[in-house]
Formats: sequence, structure tokens, C-alpha cells
Amino acid sequence: MDFNLNEDQQAFADTAYQFAMSELAPNAALWDREHIFPKEVIKKAGELGFCGLYTPEEAGGLGLSRLDSSIIFEQLAMGCTATTAMLTIHNMATWMIASFASDTVKESYIDQLVMGELLASYCLTEPGAGSDAASLKTKAVLAGDEYVLNGSKMFISGAGETDVLVVMARTGEAGPKGISAFFVPADAVGVEYGKAEEKMGWNAQPTRLVSFENVRIPASYLLGKEGQGFTFAMQGLDGGRINIATCSIGTAQQALNTAKEYMQEREQFGKPLAAFQALQFKIADMNTELVAARQMVRLAAFKLDTNDAEKTTYCAMAKRFATDVGFKVCDDALQIHGGYGYIKEYPLERHVRDVRVHQILEGTNEIMRVIIARRILAQGAANVL
Repeated sequence: MDFNLNEDQQAFADTAYQFAMSELAPNAALWDREHIFPKEVIKKAGELGFCGLYTPEEAGGLGLSRLDSSIIFEQLAMGCTATTAMLTIHNMATWMIASFASDTVKESYIDQLVMGELLASYCLTEPGAGSDAASLKTKAVLAGDEYVLNGSKMFISGAGETDVLVVMARTGEAGPKGISAFFVPADAVGVEYGKAEEKMGWNAQPTRLVSFENVRIPASYLLGKEGQGFTFAMQGLDGGRINIATCSIGTAQQALNTAKEYMQEREQFGKPLAAFQALQFKIADMNTELVAARQMVRLAAFKLDTNDAEKTTYCAMAKRFATDVGFKVCDDALQIHGGYGYIKEYPLERHVRDVRVHQILEGTNEIMRVIIARRILAQGAANVL
């Protein structure tokens, strides 16, 4: 088993890092402070292929593995967490459209989605259905050659600024088997957006309530078949958990790098902070835990790429561990900076704010523990995973 990056992976990583340092990092503080959604920069990312990383090649994407995509997202997150997180959501929605939409939809939209000329949001969570996604109540009723959508979605990233919505709605019985997935133009008649939520972090992308009131879309905008939506959603979440865990790792790595430089430059009591053993131990633990989290995420990505029977459990473990570690590393990096870490002149407080939500979205870390524990206990006396 070779843990080293191959030549292609290293080239991807280098390109992503260069983009992160030239286009994302210099602007991240401004975007956060002014709540700017950097659509033009995301379009530049699309020109490099970063908006269709694992979209199939036949649909115009790069067709990369989830492992290769994770390597790229990690480097991008070092520049701006919130923008990279939006890129991961767009990639997931674009992959879903490219994989399951009708030829009519793909021919009309997929090229622009892959290039970042159009952006997509993913609509699963509802005001009354967060962790219990299978209980969603948004309905889609077939009326002739159209579906009519009614309901609402909550905490939708990019909503009001994106061009396309991938919407999960109920077309049948209660529970997961009655859920279907739809392609919905963001400006369709009857689609309404709430106010942009005032959030702790992720300020470089808007988050809004999306309401659907008698929204009519062609029947051809159904993704796959009726009743397959929850399956698609769960497939998307496996990859989404890897993506958001990766954003935590990339941000934490940047925070660790910043803390290391600060320790070498800042002097107290006549010597640099790096000379104090207490801080040496702290940064050693930060790095060790971060490397462990990175390897767990890449293992989960490998399991997903190879369609391993335990892929969902590995993705849940990686998401739980990496997002917890990522937040702790960022918080420790802030602590090393003392009072300077708490002011906005330094990026540490933004890193802490931006990664905190990763322990909540794509399934809370408590739900990740439920998924993991159920699988372990179901195995009885057999080897665990």
C-alpha cells in the first residue's frame, strides 16, 4: 500500500494550491467581512476543471476519483474554507445531474455547470427535517407532463445566487422510498428565497430558506426514476462527508502553518515561542492528529472509489474524526496566537468560525456516531470493519 501521491495527484495538488494562494487566500478576509459571494473566482476555478472534478468525462467533467478530488479540495481549503465548501456542494450537485438527469437536461445545462458558468445548490434539509432527512415533506405531484412542487428547504448554501437547484421531494409513500430528486431552475416561477442568514462563519456564501409554491417543471426534470431520490441523496452524502472533512483538514493545515510561523517569530521572556516545550508539545499533537485525520479521509475516499461494502461507515468515521480534529487544530492555533488570534487582523478566528459548522452539516457528528455504532453492533462477533 503506497501512501505517497503519484505524479498526477501531486500535479493536481500543486495547481490547486497555486490557485488557492493567488485567488482565494488574498481575498478570503474581505469576502468574509463583506459577505461577498465570489462567483467570478468560482468561474475561474471552473476553467481549471475544479467545478466538475468527479463529473464523468463523457459529460465534460474531469472524471477524477473521490480520492483525487479530496486532494484538490484540501489545497483549495487552505485559501478559503467557505468558497471551497461551496465548490464541493456545486461538484456534488453537478455530479448528480450528470449521472442521473435526462439527456434533455444534460444537453442544456451540464457544460455550463462543469465550467462554473452556472452554479448549483443542493436542497435536502427542511425546517422540520434535518438529521431525519427521510421525513421530508416537500411534495412533487405529477400533473400531465409536469411536476408541481410545494414545500420549503432550509439552510441552502448559495441559495439566491446560484442558477440550479437539485431538490429532494416526496412523490410517494412516507419514508425514504417515497422520495425523488429533481432538477429545478433557480429562477422558476414560484421559487422564493428568504433573507440571507446571519451566520457564525461561511460568510463568503449566502445561506437562505427556499420556498416552492406551485413550481411547475417538465417531467423530464426528474432525476432517475421516482423513488430513487433518497438513494441518490445518500450516495451524495457519502462523498459530501469526505468533501467537508477535507475542507476541515485543509483549513487546519493552514492554521497550523500560520501557528508554526508565529511561534518562530514571536518572542517572550527573551526567546521565541518555539523554544517553549509546552508549545512544542501542543504543535506536535496538532500535527499528529491532523495527519491521522488526513489518512482516515483518504482511506474513506478509497473505500468509496472502490465501492467497498463498508464505504458509508468509513465516510461517517472520517467525517466525524476529521471535522472534530480540524476544529481542535484551528482552536489550538488561535490559542498559540494569544490575543492576536482573537482579532480579525489574523486569519485564526475566521478559520475557527468557518470549520465549526463542519461538525453539523452533511449529517451531524452525533448522527455519524449512530451510523458507525449501528454497523459495528450489527456485525456481532465478526471482525469490526
